Amino acid sequence: MVLGKVKVLAIYFDSLNENNLPAFSGGDLVTGRVVVEVTGDVRVKSLDITARGVAKVRWTESRNAGANTAYTQNYTEEVEYLHHYDTLIGEERDEDCPEEGLTVLHAGVHEFAFSFNLPQMALATSFEGKHGSVRYWVKAELHRPWLLPVKVKKEFIVFEHIDINTPLLLAPQAGSKEKTLCCWFCASGPISLSAKIERKGYTPGDSIQIFAEVENCSSRVVVPKAALYQTQTFFAKGKGKQIQQLVSNLRGDPLPQGKSQSWEGKLLKIPPVSPSILDCPIIRVEYALVVYVDVPGGLNLSLSLPLVIGTIPLHACASRTSSISSTCSTLSWLGLSERPEAPPSYSDLAISESHRRDCLHGCERADGGAEERGSLLTYITEFRYLPPPLYSEVDPYPDPVEVCGAEDVRRPDMCPSR
Repeated sequence: MVLGKVKVLAIYFDSLNENNLPAFSGGDLVTGRVVVEVTGDVRVKSLDITARGVAKVRWTESRNAGANTAYTQNYTEEVEYLHHYDTLIGEERDEDCPEEGLTVLHAGVHEFAFSFNLPQMALATSFEGKHGSVRYWVKAELHRPWLLPVKVKKEFIVFEHIDINTPLLLAPQAGSKEKTLCCWFCASGPISLSAKIERKGYTPGDSIQIFAEVENCSSRVVVPKAALYQTQTFFAKGKGKQIQQLVSNLRGDPLPQGKSQSWEGKLLKIPPVSPSILDCPIIRVEYALVVYVDVPGGLNLSLSLPLVIGTIPLHACASRTSSISSTCSTLSWLGLSERPEAPPSYSDLAISESHRRDCLHGCERADGGAEERGSLLTYITEFRYLPPPLYSEVDPYPDPVEVCGAEDVRRPDMCPSR
């Protein structure tokens, strides 16, 4: 018998989103097919599939151990979320009897279905970062006697859904700060900054309405600006590594001495980005809106408002609730603490599968059906195919240390615009 060759070994998923990508969430059923095309009769011992989901971090640091001695310290950590194994052809392999229990595949195309359930737990969202990643994949291995196995591997995407229609994420965020520019014993008037946004939770494609008031009583021309930052934090061997990258930004008009400027809902659009990752023990992805005053020749005055990027968009009723809450807080937002509350833990945001499906159906009824939901998933998955961003491992807006002392000390009112 003339033996044929394996021409094609491929994996196809049955469920694809609008971007032709396989996307799932915790508890979903993943189904697909392993396709084998052979040019002639091929004897097969087994066709196995393995599904894995792993969060992994890795980075290196240089260390000095003496005058002329240096070494590299590796930091690695791994968390497994999924491990499923199944045999589609044959049984357990016996290496001592390679001819026993063989299956013959005749020339042509053969399909073998597979299925498995993702765990009913909080899975980390698929993510690619500088020092770590969260990846899910299915690998197929075709074993033949006396030959090396043929292997193929295909990734799929997992989203751990975050519903932004919760009271915690619908609450407005606000704060205010003030600083005085000092040069030795000479001090100019203060620069004050107050900022407010409607809520803490957003989804990719949303626009953040920024309400801000900047008053410049200093002797310099300053520029109010706003930027959305993503912070990636990686943990391994008891140590952390943090990366900050700019996602989107905008700027206001230059502000001369003695003038003020107001932003009445200035819009900053959120581009395709990864949702927040808040419950993975070795990788965290967090977001913050930084509203700041660019001070030439000095340290900037900045105010950071934490955000959560979710996957389930804002409902119409939730939007009205958020608007009412925002209106009620307008009178008092200038007096809020200058340090906004930290982002919530993922346990406060995680939702059950039934609630997730109800929310998605609610979006269909209120916002136009499955087309809206599909377009959101397509928009979120775009971030995996964007060019790598510029990274900064240094906080671009650290807390300033002024020569004249603490920046919160109020000076006499010297601003003529008040």
